[in-house]
Amino acid sequence: MSETPAQRALTASTVALVVGVAGVAMFLPPLHEHTTASVLRTVLVAAAMAVSIPLHWVFLAIAARRMKRSVTGWLLLAVLLFPIGGAAALILLSWFSGEGDLAASGEPAARRL
Repeated sequence: MSETPAQRALTASTVALVVGVAGVAMFLPPLHEHTTASVLRTVLVAAAMAVSIPLHWVFLAIAARRMKRSVTGWLLLAVLLFPIGGAAALILLSWFSGEGDLAASGEPAARRL
């Protein structure tokens, strides 16, 4: 089964979210000393976060636009409730994306469940 453009954008958004959350986790207490022990490591982790989090939002907006959904609403959910809101937006948009594919295939609603 081939991916739609909206599903590709959701996949890219998911990867960016995972990288961003991993960067945030690097600064939490169990890994904080290890991360800040080297200036280079601190800068690299911060740069990865600075790039990946906005990319997550951009790809999420692209996916919402490709699915003809409200871009503003989905971005507000992802930005204001980061990272839980971003994950929730990804899950819901992926779910809606799958429903749209089944509806477009002409398959009866009873078989879709």
